[in-house]
Order: sequence, then structure tokens, then C-alpha cells
Amino acid sequence: MSDTATETAVTTERRDAVLLITINRPEVRNAVNGAVAEGIAKALDELDADDGLSVGVLTGAGGFFCAGMDLGAFVKGESPWYGDRGFAGIAQRASRKPLIAAIEGFAVAGGMEIALSCDLIVAAKGAKLGIPEAKRSLVAAGGALLRLPRRMPYHVVMELALTGDPLPAERFHEFGVVNRLAEPGGAVDTALELAAAVSANGPLALVASKQVLEEQWNWTTDEMWAKQGEITGPVFGSEDAKEGATAFKEKRAPQWRGR
Repeated sequence: MSDTATETAVTTERRDAVLLITINRPEVRNAVNGAVAEGIAKALDELDADDGLSVGVLTGAGGFFCAGMDLGAFVKGESPWYGDRGFAGIAQRASRKPLIAAIEGFAVAGGMEIALSCDLIVAAKGAKLGIPEAKRSLVAAGGALLRLPRRMPYHVVMELALTGDPLPAERFHEFGVVNRLAEPGGAVDTALELAAAVSANGPLALVASKQVLEEQWNWTTDEMWAKQGEITGPVFGSEDAKEGATAFKEKRAPQWRGR
């Protein structure tokens, strides 16, 4: 995949400590091809590597999030998987830092799975979310069948998977899958407001908190405290932890250094 194609398919823009990542193929409703997968993966690499960035916001151009896998590219043999990050360059390994999905219009099939790979979801009212793969004799194998049952009632997820019919963002908000609803056209602005609230906090604490929440599913009762301590111990001993306590005592805003 050429660098030009990748840069065109996915764009990035810095907003202070936030990296805005945009899937930019509105002519095909931001469907995922190889260039999109590579572009998202490289954007996540950029987010994690830059100490000046604390949070990512992932969205789509043209008034919709993502229609899923580019079926035309798939039929031609083009892979929408990228390295160890998996489908769309995100499904199997997202960023270490917090990531927020900002959904307009719809997030269906692989688009829904991209959103579920994020840590927080903002969606415009009326946006449609779903996993219609069964309608094409495909399976939602990009994470939806693994993640949704942990976040929603089993029988609701089963209906989504077997009928392929979407539900509105408001319904997903009721289940707690969507964190915040926005007015149509306002998903990115609302996500950026949420990102600003997150990025105001200590960067080491953000990464450690996300890691604990993600990895604790694999821990036994006997090992969970030790595993958590391995991740959180360095945060308590960091310069930022001392700065946070000092700033609180001095009634001023903390100055994070990420160490």
C-alpha cells in the first residue's frame, strides 16, 4: 500500500493533547480496505509514541462513521487486516492510551467493531449501530461477538447477530455501550469535550487504568491484586503522582511530565 493512499484514507490532526483520527473514504462510506487498516494502525502508533498526546478520537468523514469492510476490495483479495492489530488496524490491539469513537450516521458491521475497539463511545442521536454480517453470510469476527456479550444483555446481542438489524444510538446508550449522545453533527465536538476532560488527568494513570480494566478479565482471583500492583505500582512512585498531590494541596492545576 503506498504512503499516499494511506495518508489519504486516514488523516490525523492534533488538538492540544488529543489526536483526531479520521477515516477519510466518504465516497464508499468509509469502508475499510488495506489503506484504511494501515492508516489507523499508523495513527495509533503515532498516538502511543508521542508524549505530548494523551487521548485519541476516532471518527469518519462525510457524516457517517464506517460501513465496515470494503466488500469490493475483499472480493478482489485485498486484506483489511494489518499486522498484529488485526481488522482495520485496531480490532485485536488498539492504542495503549485512551481512545474515543465519535459516531455520526451509522457504525455497522466492521464499523461497529472499530467503535467497540475504542474505550469510550460518543454517538449522534439517531445514528444506527449494528452487526449485519449474517445478511451477507458473513460473521462479525472482528470483535463484536466477543466484546458485546460483556457489555450488553446476552439475548439482545444474540438478536443483533442473528437478525442483522441495527439499533439506534439511544438504545445502546441505555445499555451503557454509548457513553454520551450528541446532537446530529456534533459527535466530534462532544467527543473532543470528553477527550479534554480525560487528557487533563495524569497520562501515566490513564494508561495504567486502561491496562488494568482490559487485562483483568484474564486474571484469577488469587493473582488479580498482584497483577494490578505490577501495573499501578510504578504510577504511585512516579513524579506525576507527587505533582498531583502537591498541586491539590497548593490548589493549582498540576503540570504533568509523564514520568
